Amino acid sequence: MITPREAATIMLVKDAPEGGIEVFMLKRNLQLDFVGGAYVFPGGAVDAGDGQVVKDQSLIIGDDREASATLGITEGGLRFWVAAVRECFEESGIMLAKNGGSTPSEIDGDTERLASLRAQLNRGEVTFKDILERESLVVSAADLSYFAHWITPEGAPRRYDTRFFIASAPIGQLGEHDNSETVESTWISPQDALERHHHGEFELVLPTRKNLEAISRFETADALFAYLNTDREVVRVAPRMISEGNGSRIVLPGDPDF
Repeated sequence: MITPREAATIMLVKDAPEGGIEVFMLKRNLQLDFVGGAYVFPGGAVDAGDGQVVKDQSLIIGDDREASATLGITEGGLRFWVAAVRECFEESGIMLAKNGGSTPSEIDGDTERLASLRAQLNRGEVTFKDILERESLVVSAADLSYFAHWITPEGAPRRYDTRFFIASAPIGQLGEHDNSETVESTWISPQDALERHHHGEFELVLPTRKNLEAISRFETADALFAYLNTDREVVRVAPRMISEGNGSRIVLPGDPDF
């Protein structure tokens, strides 16, 4: 049995000019083995470097015990927050880490520098920790709200234990795909994404679709974040894969066939 790999995904949201909310989404390259061609939120696996950021307390604002309790694990919870911020920067170019020094960071509002740092990070020339240190930036756990928890079903060729977060999009950062792992990017309302998926125009995997459905009922970003600040329980969703004819399908807890 494949052990699920820890992962973090972030839903960046903002108010749409015409009303309602928009979320940032990326289309994965069709050549990729894992969900190629699907529209997803920025995200990926938690790596060792995320833990190194947590160990350097000058680079993060947050309590690991509190973060771990929120996720229902014994320790290391803040790694997921760091991974979400790092993956967001790698995949969208949007930097959620903020100035942590006594003077403003030179990176504030500098889209060219952000793009250069993103390229260096994606080429492996620097680490995310290097960028935080060099630019006097910190990851603040309070800027990301924990929203959902999904585990890839047994039987899938790749399995992930994924924590979904929601964050407000920084003003002036629009986001862009990397033209490698992702080939398109868009700000789209959850309702439009779901409608286009219904018509076969916008491929979505199950967790992405369900999370879009969950936020689609909110009229404004303020309303969404007001809900996120309430005392709520995040329930782990662990679908099952069942055989059906010559193929298989995924069922959720509560479905008759689960």
